[in-house]
This record gives sequence, C-alpha cells and structure tokens, in this order.
Amino acid sequence: MSVPEKVRPAERRPAAGRTLRRRVTDEHGRRVRAWELALRYLLLLAVLALTVGPFLWQLSTSLKGPTEDIFSSPPRFLPAEPTLHNYRRVADTIPVWDYALNSLKVAGANVVTNCVGSALAGYALARLRYRGRRVATLVFILAMLVPVEGIIIAQFTTMRELGLNNTLIGVVLPGCVGAMNVLLMRNAFLNLPYEIEEAAFVDGADVWQRFLRIALPSVKGTLAVVAIFAFMGAWDDFLWPLIVLSDPSKFTLTIGLNYLHGTFANDERLVAAGTVIAVAPLIALFACLQRYFFRGVGEGAVKG
Repeated sequence: MSVPEKVRPAERRPAAGRTLRRRVTDEHGRRVRAWELALRYLLLLAVLALTVGPFLWQLSTSLKGPTEDIFSSPPRFLPAEPTLHNYRRVADTIPVWDYALNSLKVAGANVVTNCVGSALAGYALARLRYRGRRVATLVFILAMLVPVEGIIIAQFTTMRELGLNNTLIGVVLPGCVGAMNVLLMRNAFLNLPYEIEEAAFVDGADVWQRFLRIALPSVKGTLAVVAIFAFMGAWDDFLWPLIVLSDPSKFTLTIGLNYLHGTFANDERLVAAGTVIAVAPLIALFACLQRYFFRGVGEGAVKG
C-alpha cells in the first residue's frame, strides 16, 4: 500500500469490578475539584437563603392563624394550622383588588410603551445612519445618571400644566420609555450581522420591513428583559404615584398597602399577606418569560 494505514490505539477499558468516575468540568473543560464544587454549592445556597428566604418567611407568616405565635424563639417556619383568613382580612380592610387593577393598568401600559419605544429608538441608534447619532446615544447615557428625585418636581409641574394630575396617564407618562431600556435594545441590535439587512435591502425591503421582519424577531430575549424591567419598575413604584395621585379610587397597590402598614402596623400577619399579594404578579411574569430572559444575555446570534 502506498499510504500506510494508521493504527488506532486500543481504547482503554475499565478493569473488571471498577467503574469510571464522571469528571465534573467547567465551561472551559477544566476539571473541578470536589472541594471547589462543594464551595460553589454552599455559596449558591447562601445566596438563595438571602434572596428567597425573606419572601418565604413572609409567605409563612401570612398563612399563620391569629392564635399562633409568630415571634417564638426559636422561630417556627412552617405554620401549625395554615389558613387564608389573613388574605380575606386584607380585602376587607382596603380595596386591594381595585388597587391591584390600577397597578396592572399602569404596569401593562408601561410595558407596551417601553417595548415599542425602546425597540424603535434602539434600532435607530444602532442601524440608521444620520447626523448626531453619537450625541443622541450620549444623551441616553447621561439620562441614566440623573436621579429621579432631581427631576420629580419638574415632572409634577409638567403633569399639572398638561392637566394629567390625579390620572393614571400621569403616572405612566414619565416612565413610558426608559433610557436603560433603549440602550439595552441598541446593544442587542448592534450584535446582529449587517450582512442580513444588506441582503434584505438588495431584495427591496424598506426600513420598516427590515425592522419588523429581520431585526425585531432576532432580539426577543432582550425585548423580554425590557418587558420585565418595565413591569417591575411600574409595579413597585411608590414615590411618583404618591405625588401625582390624590383620589383614593385611583391609588396603585403600593400606595394602598402603605395604608395597611400605617393602620395595622402591629398585625404582621396582615402586612405579610399584603406583601405576598403584591409580589405574586412579579413571580408569575418572570415564570412566563424566564426562557426569553436568560436568552437575552447572549442576544444577537444568527439562527439556523
């Protein structure tokens, strides 16, 4: 034979009675020692306890009956006789569902305006060519450095001049497009290859077709991140609705729960039930969008 055949070395097989140990490796293929793996899990458990622990304690407190001691030593995590009576008491004390509906309206409008406005502005900053594009990007970066407390008086004066005081529109309008969300969408669009849009341009696609059919479907992960941030910011906002709203029927949930804290400060079970009601929609939203949320970290890859 003109070309000598290469003989493969015989594959190593485990000896009789011995099993192969599965090696744990990191993202670079390097072996992780047992003590390093144990340390990582301990740190993860510590972070989990610090982040999820307070919420679980509030949930446990909200399910405890009036005869059960919530300040026992050592503390008792699981309720002896779980009950939903505290949640009914919250609804009897304040119109919590009306407040939750107002918050849902504000948060839903904030999500829509932020997703639409941030996507349009981010695409314009990343893909379109015009004078002043870098200056516009710098303006959005500087807007993130301005604290909300520094411009809240100007916002209130503007809403009063527009006749939007004591309205839910006045609550939504100042945060309808966030600077950070615009920059997130800009970075996501920048990661897309220009060759795809150039090919679409050669085929006769205009700007709107390239935006709606090519660019926007490729950044669904970042769009989900923007939606979650916008919903959380509007749902948890307390200072601005407190300033702009004066009619109790238009209060959001955060303001309504403040009455619960002030009037029944000694009843921790009632406060805990109200806290769980306020946090539950955020958990449901993240559970629905978590797949897109984690995909948004590496947004911009070409599919197929």
